[in-house]
Amino acid sequence: MTVPAETFFLAPDQSGTLQQRIQQMVAEGILEGRFRAGDKLPSSRKLAVHLGVSRITVTLAYTELVADDYLTSRGRSGYFVSDTAPRQPEFTRPSGAQTDSVDWARVTGQRFTSQRSFPKAQNWRSYEFPFIYGQTDPELFDHQNWRHCALRALGKRDFDVMAGDYYEHDDPMLIEYIARNILPRRGISAHPSQILLTLGAQNALWLSAQVLLNSRRTAALENPCYPGLRSVLDQTRCRSVQIDVDEDGLPPEALPEDVDVVFTTASHQCPTNATMPRARRERLLALAAERDFVVVEDDYEFEMSFLKAASPSLKSLDREGRVIHVGSFSKSLFPGLRLGFLVGSEPFIAEARALRATVLRHPPGHVQRTAAYFLALGHYDALVNRLHQAYRRRRMLMDEAITAQGLQVAGQGAFGGSSFWMRAPEGIDTRDLAERLAARGVLIEPGAAFFDESQGPCPFYRLAYSSIRNARIPEGIALIAQEIAKTGLK
Repeated sequence: MTVPAETFFLAPDQSGTLQQRIQQMVAEGILEGRFRAGDKLPSSRKLAVHLGVSRITVTLAYTELVADDYLTSRGRSGYFVSDTAPRQPEFTRPSGAQTDSVDWARVTGQRFTSQRSFPKAQNWRSYEFPFIYGQTDPELFDHQNWRHCALRALGKRDFDVMAGDYYEHDDPMLIEYIARNILPRRGISAHPSQILLTLGAQNALWLSAQVLLNSRRTAALENPCYPGLRSVLDQTRCRSVQIDVDEDGLPPEALPEDVDVVFTTASHQCPTNATMPRARRERLLALAAERDFVVVEDDYEFEMSFLKAASPSLKSLDREGRVIHVGSFSKSLFPGLRLGFLVGSEPFIAEARALRATVLRHPPGHVQRTAAYFLALGHYDALVNRLHQAYRRRRMLMDEAITAQGLQVAGQGAFGGSSFWMRAPEGIDTRDLAERLAARGVLIEPGAAFFDESQGPCPFYRLAYSSIRNARIPEGIALIAQEIAKTGLK
């Protein structure tokens, strides 16, 4: 059978080059059983004319499909579906409509979906003024060198790293670089056995909570705090105590006597951006020794101190092994990387390593080795330096625009970061404000997500500048001020 050229079409929303899209189109037809072994495909000339593309593009696509054994070439006769082409297995499916008769609410208990969820806009790039936190500006990222490092990690020399199963271990090259270059910047000295790679800071917090907490233990967390932490603690069924932060972050004297684990963002309090002074850090560690509790330090923006030198981490001041340090490359590289790390005493890391092994073994080897090359070849430091310069400029523009529009800053951080913590006039619920602004192309983060759910209408909101272009900042801030002014509240 000869397959007519008219059966092929390129979907307008399909990603990839023309050659890749043609390859995908033919491969899917074979896998779905529409083209069977021995079927003759249209000539490269006919298909090129039908699709409106270059003949060489079709020829190259066919050549790749031959290499992957989807097609076979028979000299001047043309291209045919290979007798040994991959194909989906055929099953006899039961007749009649399928129904789902399971009471999933009863079976699952809805333990996870019942937790508070604050979804973020996946289409944030389509908004003109995205003051959204944690995303990456593609104009600042070093695409070329990341691609080179990824290709190098795909090479034959690193095949075992990419394809092998490390079981519970990590890429020694990346671990060594973290130990020798990343941690010393925060004043931390650690042996490789005291470092564990994670799928971002969220995974690191989950591992820490699972190892350290249970229904008989008490955890203290900041209020407001990173929303994901509350969900993590809920899963342990521990007793949680909210500690209201002040302009210096978590006040140690407010901690309960019976606390077992304290979670803190000492360097850049999330979301207020407060930095805990050294004297308070030392007091927190003294209390940890006196009351015998452990501190989990989430240093999520450890590379984003560009206004002045970063303060020493809690872990660097720790002399008794009571601090567990959480770091992440998500803010300095890109969030989709999902690569972070835990630093702690060997017995703790051993437990966390064993738990991680039962859930996901280890982060993908190719991702680890690509990151290791990117760091070791100096590209990471160059990127961080570029981010510092860009963020300094954006922060200045934000500060000028916020002052010009008379908006109130609740916390901006003295060391840098990538956001402002804002406060709207009393009586405004920023969830409603966010909805109205989204209709005008402005994305902000309502503050309710960061507080305990017992709070009422929340006047706080976060404005980030990691993803918005410089030229858009003044107009975006003006739109926020206009929308607040419409309420008539001051």
